[in-house]
Formats: sequence, C-alpha cells, structure tokens
Amino acid sequence: MLSPCLGRDDVQRALNEAIEESRWVTVVGPPGSGKTLLVRHLAQAAPASWVDARSLRTLDDLLVAALESLQSETAPGDSLSGALGRAVDGRDTLLVLDGLDLDATGAGPVLQSVLESTTDARVVVTARTTAGQPYESVVRVGPLPVPAPRSPLEGPAVELFLRRIRSAGGQQVDLAAQAHEVRRLLSATGGLPLLIEQVAVQSALVGLSNAMSTVSLDQAVDSAHDLLDDASATALRRVGLLDFAAGLGVLAEVLDVPVSEAAELAGGLVRRSLLEVDQHGRFDMLSPIRGRARTLARPADIEAVDAGLLRWAQRHAPEHDNFGAADAEWLRDLPAMRHAVLTACARPETRADGYSVANRIYSSLYTSMRTREAVEIMEGALSSGDGPPAIGAQMARRAGIAASEMRGSYEGLWLLDRADQHASSAPRPEEQLAKTASIRAEMHLDAGDLAQAESEALRAIELDPEGSMRRQATRTLADLYASQGRFAEATRAAAEAMPARTSRDERWIDLSLRTVLARIALEQGRIAEAVAGTRAVVTEARELAEDRVGLLAETLLRGLDPTWVPTDVVRDTLPWAVRLPVLAQDGRDLLARGETRQAAGLAADVVALADSARLGRDGVEARLLLGRALVELGDLDQATTTYLTALDHCRTMRLPLRAADVLDGLAGVARARDLPEARALAAAAFALRTPRMAVRWGYSADYDVKPSGTAPAEWLDGADLSAESVPLITAVFNRPATAPPSALDALTAAERQVAERVAHGLTSRAIAEELFVSPRTVDAHLTHIYRKLDINTRARLAALVMEQSQR
Repeated sequence: MLSPCLGRDDVQRALNEAIEESRWVTVVGPPGSGKTLLVRHLAQAAPASWVDARSLRTLDDLLVAALESLQSETAPGDSLSGALGRAVDGRDTLLVLDGLDLDATGAGPVLQSVLESTTDARVVVTARTTAGQPYESVVRVGPLPVPAPRSPLEGPAVELFLRRIRSAGGQQVDLAAQAHEVRRLLSATGGLPLLIEQVAVQSALVGLSNAMSTVSLDQAVDSAHDLLDDASATALRRVGLLDFAAGLGVLAEVLDVPVSEAAELAGGLVRRSLLEVDQHGRFDMLSPIRGRARTLARPADIEAVDAGLLRWAQRHAPEHDNFGAADAEWLRDLPAMRHAVLTACARPETRADGYSVANRIYSSLYTSMRTREAVEIMEGALSSGDGPPAIGAQMARRAGIAASEMRGSYEGLWLLDRADQHASSAPRPEEQLAKTASIRAEMHLDAGDLAQAESEALRAIELDPEGSMRRQATRTLADLYASQGRFAEATRAAAEAMPARTSRDERWIDLSLRTVLARIALEQGRIAEAVAGTRAVVTEARELAEDRVGLLAETLLRGLDPTWVPTDVVRDTLPWAVRLPVLAQDGRDLLARGETRQAAGLAADVVALADSARLGRDGVEARLLLGRALVELGDLDQATTTYLTALDHCRTMRLPLRAADVLDGLAGVARARDLPEARALAAAAFALRTPRMAVRWGYSADYDVKPSGTAPAEWLDGADLSAESVPLITAVFNRPATAPPSALDALTAAERQVAERVAHGLTSRAIAEELFVSPRTVDAHLTHIYRKLDINTRARLAALVMEQSQR
C-alpha cells in the first residue's frame, strides 16, 4: 500500500488534469520532493509500465529499458525508437520514465518523435529539468511548507514527521514542550519529504534533541548509517552495491548470514526507510539512498558482495549443463544471476567459475524463452576473455543460438565460428565440431536453406557418429524431411532419434519429434491421430516445464481443435522462432471468426518480421494466410502478388506441400478472374500431393476448384515444381501491356497500390488502414519502391505517379 501524498492535493489535481489534456507530462522538482510517489499514485488508476531511469545515461539504454518494461523488443533491422513507437501505439498503458536525466540522455526529441508518430501513446517523466518539447506539459513539485518560527506547528510537513516517528517505533512527540527541536529539524530538511522521513527515523532512534539537522539526503543517509549497529550498517552498504532488487536468498549470501538473520536485518532497514519491498517480495533501495550507501562501501564489502553472489549462483544453477526447467527458482532473481556471472567472468581467477555457471543456466533460459537475457549473459561472458576450451565452445554455440533467435537466423553464425576456434583446443575436437555443425543445421533450417541444413546435419553425424549430438542432428533431419514431404525418411529419422528411454535433459528432443510425427499425420489426413499426438505432447511439456516445445505443439493443436484453451503468453516476449508461428495462428483464428481485416493486418506483420529475421518457412506460412485473407476481402491483385511470392519461395526452399497450398490459392484467384488456367493450377497442386499421400487441409480446402486431368508438363519436374514453373505461372496472371512503358511497371501490384495512395497525400498509417495491412508493411513496400525507382522521397514518388496518370 502506498504512503499518502500529504499536502499534495493541489499537485495531484494538476497532475491528473495534465495527463487528461496532454500525452506527455514531465513532473519536475528537486531530489526528495516526492515526485515518484505522486506518479505512483497516478499509475494506480491505469495500467503502467515503469522504468527506473536514474542510472541510465545514454539514449539507447533508456530505449532498451522502456522496451523491456513494455515486454517488447526490436525486430531484426529495426530501430529502437521505431520499436518503442509501435510498442506504445494503440496500447492502454502509461509509460513512466522515473528519474530521467533529460540532458544526459538527450531523450526529449526522441520522445517528441515517438508521440508524433503515434495516436494515443502516453508518457510521464519525473526529472529535475524539462525537455522543452512541443508535446510536453510540465507539473512542478516543490518542498512541503515548513511552519514559520511564529506559526503553529501544523501542516503536512509536521504530519509526515510525526507519522514517520510513530511508524519507526519512536516515542510520542509533545509539540508544546518540544516545539524548538521540531522546528529545528524541519527547517533543516527544507521541506523535502524524503529528508523529513530520514530525520524522523533518526529522532525515533536517538530522540529529538540528539537527531542531526541534516541539510542534504547524503547527510541523512550518513547519519542513519552511523546510528545502525554493525550488522545493519554492513547490510546497508552491501545492498547499496546491488543494482537490482534481490530476494532473501540472495541477501543471505551477500551478507554471509542465515536467511532468518537476513530477513531480520532487511526488515530493520525497511522500518528505517532505507530499504523498500517490491510487489514480488524482493528488497530494493531508492536510487538516491543507494548512491550514498555505495560511497560508504568498503573494499571488504565489494569483495563480500561479489563472492556472495557467486556462491548463490553456484548453488542455484542446475548441476547439469543440459538440464534446466522454465520454472527454475533462480529465475526470480535473474538480475542477481546475471551480475554474478558477468562479474566472475571479468576476473581471470574466477572466470572458469563464471563460464561454468553461465553454461549451466542456459537451458533454463532457453526453455523459458528468455532469449534476450541469454544473449546478454553469454555474449558478456565470452567478451570477458577465453574460458575453459570445452565450455567456451559450448558457450559460443549457445550464444549463437540465442542471437539468431533474437536478431535473425544468421546473426549468430560468427559465434559458431568462434566455437570452432575453441574446439581445436578441446579434449575431443570432433565432438565440439559436430555440436557446432548441428546448430548450424538448425539455423539453416529456420532460414529456409534446407539443402545446407541437411548437409550440416549429416556432417554432424559423420564427425561424431556415437556422440551426444547425433540425436539432435537426426531430429533436425526429421523436421527437414517432413517439411519437404519426405515422410518415409522423416518417420525413420524420428524412430532413430526416439529411443525407448530418454534422460530428462533430452526429453525436449522426444517431444519435438512427436510433434513432427503429428504434423505428418495432419498432412496425410489422419486428423484424429494428429490431435491425440499434439495433446499428449502439450500435456507432457507442461509437466516438464518445457515451455518452448509445448508452445509450438500447442500452436499446431490450436489449428486442429477449436475447443482447446491455449496458454496465455505475452507474444512480444517470445523469441522470433516461436513468436511468428504463434502470431500466424492468431491470424488464422481471426480469419475463422470472420475478422478478416485484422487477420490480414496481422499476417502482413508476420510476413515483414519473417523476412527481416530470415525465417523462411514462417514467411511462407504467413503469406498463405495473407493471401487467403486478401481473397476474402476481394483484393485479388494483392492476393495474386502474395501467392506468387510464396510460390517462388516454396520452389527455392523445396517445400512441395506448401507450394501445393499456394497453387490451390492461385486456382481460386484464377477462377474468380475467369481465367481458363484455374483447373490446371489445381491439377498441379494435386500432382505435388499425390506421390506423398498428402491431402488438402486448412486454406487449401477452402478453394474447391476441380483439377483438370493433368497439369502442364512444363510446370513440373517429376514430383516437384520445375525451374521454369514460377515465371510460367506468373505469366498466367500478367495483364497485357496496353499502356506505354513506364518506370512504375517494375512495381508489384501491392507496391503500385501504395504508390498511388502516396500520390494522393496519404500517410503510411492511412494507407495501411485502406489496404488492411500494418504500417510496418507499408514502410517495407516504400523501401522496395524507392530502391526499384532509384528515388528517396515521397514527393518524387508522387510526381512519378502523377506523370504516369497524365499519359
């Protein structure tokens, strides 16, 4: 429960009015004036994302912290400010930047830009200065009025002083008899609430006459420290060295005392207003108090904190480097674990311990889908210097996996190269090289380079045929073969990689392979088998806290069983390889409910994200959804372009069954346009499915175009699309060139629609609303248009369109 804002009724009223009238409010006042408490009261009335900005000194640090508080992140290739704009737009959340140094970060113009590019984002800043930007509204907070020498001892400053003495266990104050001492102490505080509280706690401990007349918060903390017993003073200094809220287990190790004693010491500091307890039961310190406590710390305190955090980390990290559950207890104190690892790795004498802990916690981070944290810890450890060769190779591989999932499929390749360098010094180089090859295979599979993925997986098995990575590489092959419709090979690979008994740290492989088998059953029309298989996987994954595998299986199940109640997850916190399938299924659900425009917009977002992150298979799935939604909306031009792009990707990646789905979609478009090739397109889809004993399902089942007897021979090469198939099928939909040649002829149908609306003066947001796509997709189209036409402004594009229309 928050403390009341005594004597601040007028300020609270002004703050409430300002946030109603303005989308950016800066609360300005001196340190200790109660700005944070005022905003906390404001934030109780509506959802808020809180950023403690006191220690942030660069703009990038601020933007990253804001995205984390909103549980959002940048897309690959995206800017931090652009990501923040999208994160706050259309969201009923108040973004609070508490203690922001506007001068040091230069955040004012960026906040102004974010607000200009959004329609309903709201920001509250607490600071010592204003930004001086057009959107900014300012509310000033001064000290509480202190009674003048001949005025009655009453008012909010007196009330706060007396209330804090009582809560700290002090004796009742006789205002008549002790008026001189009360006036002396209040006058010294200058009316700043935080100073009043500290002086009141001192008075409760040593009496009014012995309390010091402090003129600054630093003096107040110094005085409080001097009045504490040795154990409590040590606790104050050591907690001040922590940059994060910490649970009792962490405090006990840092203080080197039992948990019960740590609880008693922390409770004493809370009663003295030197510590706070957050909503999760962790102990934290206000930044001004922490800053002063840190200056009081002694070398022995610094050593004790680092040693205590490392002890805690070693005790709580899993014993095995391949086992870690998503509900691991230590995840609640992840900042402490990060600090322990990076501090240990920074010192040569403890680097091996830091590497060991980082390697052991990775599985929990990966399973719980905390990709950002995994990248920060792994890359931070590696950048500190080389650790033990075997661990170093595995750390580099794991950092590569996390980087590829957070930043894009191939963003972690350089780390895999580093893993190979470490491998040369390992006891069994071939084992380490095999592990790296297996990870490369997964990256290529995600990116859609299935030929390279197969080559790397087979290389991993060849390098270490009896090693621990054989099962994982074989799992990759099963997934790859299933994607290519090579079902017999996929089933054999799955059987080989699923022994009768598996250790707990390898259960994710078993669950993943069973999901692959369920997908094969779906492709071949065995729906009941697919539903039963995915249900079993989801249930077991929940029992084992294998969140990642379980969520991917559940995404498949959502498309099969409308009665299934999905897990509630925050999409923006998921790694890209998991987020995009989940978002695509969200789009399918929207389409099934008849919310076609929303489905099209979400699908367009997934297309843009998949292309940016180089997640090839996800891009194809998203284009299938987008094409179907566009057909439903009657936009056959965009649907055709979308389907033809997907077809080209399917042929390049050798995804014959998804190519069949695309051909069914094109057959539906051709029929709507009365094109004679509609039945031939359906026949080509049939020809791709028949050798694989596959059936139409999902979107394909919506297009009931009767196939002709045979597909055009030039479109096929055996059971796959021919090299000439895409241009030949594209020619079916090309309109005859009746107009004189124009530079705009290089644009796709979707790009022409965007260009025409730019010529009419529409913004990206307005264009997105008209075309039922997202602003991100419109901006992507504009980037392609500018490159094709060799221009760089909307004005030049508008001129070209107008010139063409006047011919």
